[in-house]
Amino acid sequence: MAFDDIEPLTVPTPALLFDLDGTLVDSVYQHVIAWQEALFEVGIPLSVWRIHRRIGMSGGLFLQALQRETGIALDADALRQLTTLHAEAYLRRASSVVALPGARELVAHLSERGVPFAIATSGARRTAASALDMLGVPEDVPVITRDLVERAKPDPHLFLAAARQLDVPPQQCFVVGDSVWDLLAAQRAGSLGVGLLSGGYGREELQAAGAYRVYNDPADLLAHLEEVGVRPAL
Repeated sequence: MAFDDIEPLTVPTPALLFDLDGTLVDSVYQHVIAWQEALFEVGIPLSVWRIHRRIGMSGGLFLQALQRETGIALDADALRQLTTLHAEAYLRRASSVVALPGARELVAHLSERGVPFAIATSGARRTAASALDMLGVPEDVPVITRDLVERAKPDPHLFLAAARQLDVPPQQCFVVGDSVWDLLAAQRAGSLGVGLLSGGYGREELQAAGAYRVYNDPADLLAHLEEVGVRPAL
């Protein structure tokens, strides 16, 4: 049987599910300092490096881990206050957040090519809005924020909801993130994980959490899109 006699196979274009902070925008350290400031306001001094290790997971789980590691018990009112203080402190710094190298170009390229993609962030809509505007994310691109799901990373809910909005099975999606929490959530969702170094985690950490490819930043990913199944335009 010749190749020309074989019935053509239909291979769907993979969808890309992007984290936001540290993946598309350079905002990790603004979040770290915002958490440090919020914690100081309620009498909990905490080193920056300890906060950074938790960035990317849901705020609720971050605060649970904080209580376990410091031995300081926080009631429901204190937890709500911390969440509010963090959001306010971050928004005061939002003007210093910039797009990571290649992020706008990556968003524009995927849009022009008709590659399905979505944003899935552990942040709230109010803290994500300015970053989405900065990136030029088209209005028809699904954006799943912490407000819209029951649980955030490392639970898979954000990525499962994003895949559902795209009407693409999670198994046909690549999750692109900068933290181990993104990649653990990707595994639980049944998606392949792609790591970026732009959030401060090391290559070995991202690979150990499940990243099958690791790139420096969005520009590096854009230059290697064929490695995640997005074929070059003919």
